Amino acid sequence: MTLDFSRNHFELFAMPMTFAIDAERLDQAYRGMQAEIHPDKFAHAGEAEQRLSMQWSTRVNEAYQTLRKPFDRARYLLQLQGVDAMDAKNTSMPADFLLQQMEWREALMDAVENRDMTALQGLEKELQLQAKGLQSQLGHLLDEQKNFVEAGNVLRKVRFMDKLLQEVDAAYEEIE
Repeated sequence: MTLDFSRNHFELFAMPMTFAIDAERLDQAYRGMQAEIHPDKFAHAGEAEQRLSMQWSTRVNEAYQTLRKPFDRARYLLQLQGVDAMDAKNTSMPADFLLQQMEWREALMDAVENRDMTALQGLEKELQLQAKGLQSQLGHLLDEQKNFVEAGNVLRKVRFMDKLLQEVDAAYEEIE
């Protein structure tokens, strides 16, 4: 095995370092690498080769999981550029976004309290639309504008939206 541990996740799969990726190409590269390095293939090899296979398999799995999820991929791209978008010390959010968050949370509480499935579905659609728009904006900032600081700001908004959508999912169970 002559794989290079110093390569980043994109280089590992011979993918361009962009937010927009070809998911099918990533899947194919992942399956090809796993076929080559999977520990089962080294069951009868020496201890050192088995250990190396296990390390590579873990590294490839981690890289694949990171690149296939848009949030994780964006965060990783930012980290490669020296931007820690999820730094606990950086919690600033635009006032209008925070206000919108409060309105959405109130709408969520009202829907649950009133056991209003129609309102919950409407809220979910609105949130999904907003989340999709943020993801599109994130891709534009990362791939086209190379504005990594602003991309970090948008990524924090994406995290808010993801959490809110998870709360909506939990609300469906609570209402049913």
